[in-house]
Amino acid sequence: MDTALLSRIQFGLTAGFHFIFPPLTIGLAWLIVFMKTMYLKTGNEDYWKISRFWVKIFAIGFVVGVATGIPMEFQFGTNWSAYSRYVGDVFGAPLAAEVIFTFFLESGFLALLVFGTGRVSKKVQWFAALMVAVGSTMSAFWIIVASSWMQTPAGYEIINGRAQLTDFMAAVFNPSTLNRYTHTVTAAIVSGSFFMMGLSAWFLLKGKNIEFAKKSLKISLIAAAVFSILQLPIGHLHTVQVANTQPMKLAAFEALYKTTKGAPLCIIGLPNSAEQVISPPKIEIPNMLSYLIYGDFHAEVKGLDCVPEDERPPEMATFLTFRGMVALGSYMLLLTIAGIVLLMKGTLYENRTFLTLALFSIPAPLLANEFGWISAEVGRQPWIVQGLMKTQQAFSPVVPAAQVAISIFLFLAVYTLLFTVWIFLLRRELSHGPEALSGETAGRGKV
Repeated sequence: MDTALLSRIQFGLTAGFHFIFPPLTIGLAWLIVFMKTMYLKTGNEDYWKISRFWVKIFAIGFVVGVATGIPMEFQFGTNWSAYSRYVGDVFGAPLAAEVIFTFFLESGFLALLVFGTGRVSKKVQWFAALMVAVGSTMSAFWIIVASSWMQTPAGYEIINGRAQLTDFMAAVFNPSTLNRYTHTVTAAIVSGSFFMMGLSAWFLLKGKNIEFAKKSLKISLIAAAVFSILQLPIGHLHTVQVANTQPMKLAAFEALYKTTKGAPLCIIGLPNSAEQVISPPKIEIPNMLSYLIYGDFHAEVKGLDCVPEDERPPEMATFLTFRGMVALGSYMLLLTIAGIVLLMKGTLYENRTFLTLALFSIPAPLLANEFGWISAEVGRQPWIVQGLMKTQQAFSPVVPAAQVAISIFLFLAVYTLLFTVWIFLLRRELSHGPEALSGETAGRGKV
């Protein structure tokens, strides 16, 4: 068994499962802030009651997210000790900042938000909701900083055989930080919006808490539509940045084996690494990749042939996951636009086709997030830090492969249990339902 491969599988498992929860909580946090703001602005108690229900849903996801995130930081010491020794002085700084500046802010004000009802004023609870949203969003910033530094390292020097931080601001705002951060946070708000939209659709399909569901659905649908639209230019700018700073990753995104002037954009096809082509049947738009990246139909786009074969990313996994992200993003955009049209026509809340699609689309942004993360990280291979350290050099050589394999099965068992508990608690809250709004009776019943 290969210790490095098993360590990658272990980290991929833990990080991938954890990555379900931060986007949900970031998105929900800002929607809760909006609802509480609307209450303060209008005095309508319905907004306050709606926000109280979604705070409970948020808190459940937050707790599970914290529980699943802690093991990842320990893995840098147990499974990736060579990496930690080499770049820990740089990589550890944003992780420490995340805990010191944001985690305590978020968790402290969440306690006030959850347990402050009747103990503090509603303006104080609004401020607590704002701080939770700011904390969760800033927490994502520091994690993105650490991840982005691995993609486009800056602000360091190699001294005595180790990377040492020489310019904190250059490391924080390395060439990919802002593009990756805006792309990720936008995706998080879409994720939280789809989650709220889908659960609101469930209430309407069941005929329970109709007024609550209508208001929640309207708010979340508009947010999902706005941020799905925003993701188009944001995602495009991020792709342009990748082309400029990590051209081999872009080449893997498009399975562009040869450097090409007037490079086509592949719509349908599969990479054929043996023959270094896209296998037919394929559909391509001539010259479009060059135009999208450089604004010139005849611009040269670097292909995988620019580097030796042992420095090329795995093109099949990168190609497919990138397209999975784009396809799901396109689906979500079309679904939310359809929802807005139905809302304007006044038929949204009775359209069972849309409501059913909304319910079953809850996983769509979560899958898109996972696909985007995989394409970004696999597209960086074989480097763990781009151009500085290869993944094969970074694992802990003293940890036996058998122990890593056993830990993978233990993580699978624990995370399965945590996911089951999360679903159980969600079902319980849905069964209890929200407080009754003006003009309706609280819905109770089994989910």
